[in-house]
Amino acid sequence: MKVKSFSKQQAGFTLIELVVVIVILGILAVTAIPRFTDMSKDARIAAVNGMLGTVQSASSIAHAQALVSNQNAATGTITMEGQTVDLVNGYPSTATGIRLALTSTGFGGTAGSFTLTGAPTPASCAVTYAQPAALNGSPTISSVTTGC
Repeated sequence: MKVKSFSKQQAGFTLIELVVVIVILGILAVTAIPRFTDMSKDARIAAVNGMLGTVQSASSIAHAQALVSNQNAATGTITMEGQTVDLVNGYPSTATGIRLALTSTGFGGTAGSFTLTGAPTPASCAVTYAQPAALNGSPTISSVTTGC
């Protein structure tokens, strides 16, 4: 005669195991949340850097079109995307030309200043453009991200 032995098999997790897993997930969440909340500042800085590239590109394209159109004089105009862009020394003017040479969604400001809308300190989260002072000069384009 054979005797069968039945062993007790565990089905599922114990309460201690579940509590340990929940505690570990809580610790991971507490350390990860600050990293994700800081990403908004990085996104604003990236937007300003993108606008810096956009202003540089628009200025270069306008200058190239001015050279092709023989508009490298002290003043003149070119047409870009249906907009009449004022030129000073062969580049878009600070007053109105650079704003018409590009599309700036999400940025405000006046004249040659492009400030990021919604930044904590918009004046310190911006791109600035200044037309060249001389005929064969280059425009001054810079960004500041300390207030992003």
